[in-house]
Amino acid sequence: MNMNSYNCCSSSTSESQQVAALSALLKVVAEPSRLKLLCVLGQGEHCVCEIMEHVDFSQSLVSHHLRDLREIGVVSDEKRGQRVYYSLSKKGRHITENLFQIIRER
Repeated sequence: MNMNSYNCCSSSTSESQQVAALSALLKVVAEPSRLKLLCVLGQGEHCVCEIMEHVDFSQSLVSHHLRDLREIGVVSDEKRGQRVYYSLSKKGRHITENLFQIIRER
């Protein structure tokens, strides 16, 4: 079998970067606590204190996970007064919808 026919397995720099980026994304979103946060944010925007009402995590843990999700572009934030509100980015909505659809189809 000629492995060159598989673009993701080629030695091309762009394909290697795409595989690395996908791997990093999956590592972040595969963590169960982060998946719970994505599920909560899938219902709409929330501040950390509101998110804590839906999950049994400390404020620091919620903030830590949100930072990780924000760094990969899955979550966006907006500061309003003393609070920061988090929501799924367009990329985050797309990823979340697809991930949870996989489970529903099982």
